[in-house]
Amino acid sequence: MSNSELRYLGPLDNERGSSARRDGVLSTLRRIPASFVLAVLAPTLIAAIYLLFIASPRYVSEARFIVRSSVEQQPSSLGMALQGVGLSSASTDNFAVQEYLSSPAALQELGSKFDLRSAYDRPDVDILSRVPGVLGDDSFVSFRKGLSRYMTVGYDSTTGISTLRVEAFSAKDAQRINALLLDGGEALVNRLNRRSATDAVQEAEVTLREARERLNAAQTALTSFRTRERFIDPQSTAREGANLIGELAVQLATLRAERNQLAATAPQSPQLQALDSRIGAYQAQIAAEQGKLAGAADSLAPKISTYDSLMLEREFADKLVASATAALNTAQLEARRKQLYLDQIVTPDLPDKPQEPKRWLTLLAVLSSLLVAYGIGWMLWAGVRESRAHA
Repeated sequence: MSNSELRYLGPLDNERGSSARRDGVLSTLRRIPASFVLAVLAPTLIAAIYLLFIASPRYVSEARFIVRSSVEQQPSSLGMALQGVGLSSASTDNFAVQEYLSSPAALQELGSKFDLRSAYDRPDVDILSRVPGVLGDDSFVSFRKGLSRYMTVGYDSTTGISTLRVEAFSAKDAQRINALLLDGGEALVNRLNRRSATDAVQEAEVTLREARERLNAAQTALTSFRTRERFIDPQSTAREGANLIGELAVQLATLRAERNQLAATAPQSPQLQALDSRIGAYQAQIAAEQGKLAGAADSLAPKISTYDSLMLEREFADKLVASATAALNTAQLEARRKQLYLDQIVTPDLPDKPQEPKRWLTLLAVLSSLLVAYGIGWMLWAGVRESRAHA
């Protein structure tokens, strides 16, 4: 054979191996069901592109707080029952603050102090992460719903500690929003304190005011009675009148005894007539004094009855004032003792790096969920086909 002749012996071994591997990969890809590609691979690829290359990083600021009372209150029977299922007065107070932090009122108050739209609707943030988002509008309701995924409040029933978590596209924004929300929660606690104290104290103040008005009315009526009747104490006047009647009666008895003795020894004595005149005068004076005390319309008896009623009313009103004053002091003391306090255990931190989204963990969760859903769907479809085959 001459040097110019060439003979083809076939492809080289490396080329044959590469071609075989390529054919194997293509064969494997052809065996993948189109439904799996559409239901699992394509969504996972889209999620990977978004999470790894598009999703904007978010900074997370956390704060921990507890709502407590200045005194340990004895629980009622209802409170003890609630404690048996994990609820107490402290947790109720915490829940009240949590509900407020998640409410539209808290968001409106926050919006008056901080420009939320400029923080969450920034042009450098991906469109899916913006608030209110592609499906939202410019209404407050839509904006609030969009923000709910970036502001969450949790509660640990074991420790009684609540955690406020705020996500934002800037570390300073996250910290500032968290701090402002906590300020709003503390303001709510202060309002609850004022309302509780005001309700209890106002009720005691109303009772005290009514008691004082009743005392003033009783004192005015008593003063008017004394002015009208021209004496201070009719009982003292009655005692003086009774003493005078007693003295007159003693003197009258003495005169009668003297007359009887004189009549027995000297019946014709001219002194008998003088004694009779004196006896008659004493009898008339005694009758007049008795008339002043009782019997006549202007006697002291009805006046004493009226005076006693007025004095009893004044004494009763005075006791009411003393009781209402003590109740007011007690209400004020209890209001101070039972005040609530929001204590910040951990102040809002300033994150030094973004914590959200957790890209690979989220991608793994997406893939796992799609695989589970696809597996369930495949088994259901296989069951349907088997049922049709046996039909």
